[in-house]
Amino acid sequence: MFLLFGGASRPTKFFIKEITTIFKELLINDQITAKEVRLIGENGEQLGVISKDSAQAEADKAGLDLVLMSPNTVPPVCKLMDYGKYKFDSVKKDKEIRKNQKISEIKEIQLSMRIDDYHINFKLKNAQKILQDGDKVKVSLRMRGREQAYSKNAVEIVKKFVSDLAEFGFIDKEPVIMGKNVSVVINPKK
Repeated sequence: MFLLFGGASRPTKFFIKEITTIFKELLINDQITAKEVRLIGENGEQLGVISKDSAQAEADKAGLDLVLMSPNTVPPVCKLMDYGKYKFDSVKKDKEIRKNQKISEIKEIQLSMRIDDYHINFKLKNAQKILQDGDKVKVSLRMRGREQAYSKNAVEIVKKFVSDLAEFGFIDKEPVIMGKNVSVVINPKK
């Protein structure tokens, strides 16, 4: 969807993102085509296998909707309920689940072979904050020029950094040398 604004020689397009919710639409009342259905009452009680017409009459008598819950069973399962309220509650529950969901991010901290103790301590404090927030930390050390000949020293620097963060997080696998980089991912402790 886009909107066009006049006055310019060329129209400007603004794209509007529509908010969508994940909700599985169920068949209700006249949309159900089965001849026989297994009917479940409003409070969850089994009312037995009856014809679709008599199930619809039960729903009309109670002032509720006949909702097809499980179309793949034989006979299909239908329930008496207020469909509008069910739909509203489902959308509300989905929003609540998404709101409470924590997406873990990976944040990177870069070291070098010639790093000072002061700078290591500064980066350790930052890594501690990140791990306490529940995010992962990727520690990477880039070797430049002749530093590549001393890759064992680079691994030792990264291992020391990781051991200083042992009370805040843990690693799944040892530091890996990939080309000019040594890297490891630290996961937060629960």
